[in-house]
Amino acid sequence: MRAYARKLAFQLIFERLFVKENYSDEEFFASLKKEDDKNFVKEILACYEQNKESVQELISSNLVGYELNRVYKVDLALLCEAVTEIIYVKTPYKIVVNEIVELAKKFSTEKSSRFINGVLSSIIKSINADKKEE
Repeated sequence: MRAYARKLAFQLIFERLFVKENYSDEEFFASLKKEDDKNFVKEILACYEQNKESVQELISSNLVGYELNRVYKVDLALLCEAVTEIIYVKTPYKIVVNEIVELAKKFSTEKSSRFINGVLSSIIKSINADKKEE
């Protein structure tokens, strides 16, 4: 199920915010039954690893009243997963935003889902504006 795979991708990105090497990914992948879901998570992680600076830069440029290093790490991991999936994996943004907001309600603070929804809305508007200019 994609929602579960997306949750694992978020958890692995969260781990990467603290641990710089020697990731414990195999435990996570073992919990995925479908090869398709494993490939989905691996694609998200690979895209995040290759583009983490630009992903975090995009998030940072869409924060209002916050510095990136002051964002709650769970929220940052959720935002990184969402931005990676929207831009690089090309998952429709409505699906990503809905599921990431649900994960925020489950794993983060009471206000996090609104915060994440606002940041993602700003990012999506900037992406759509860039597409119109092309």
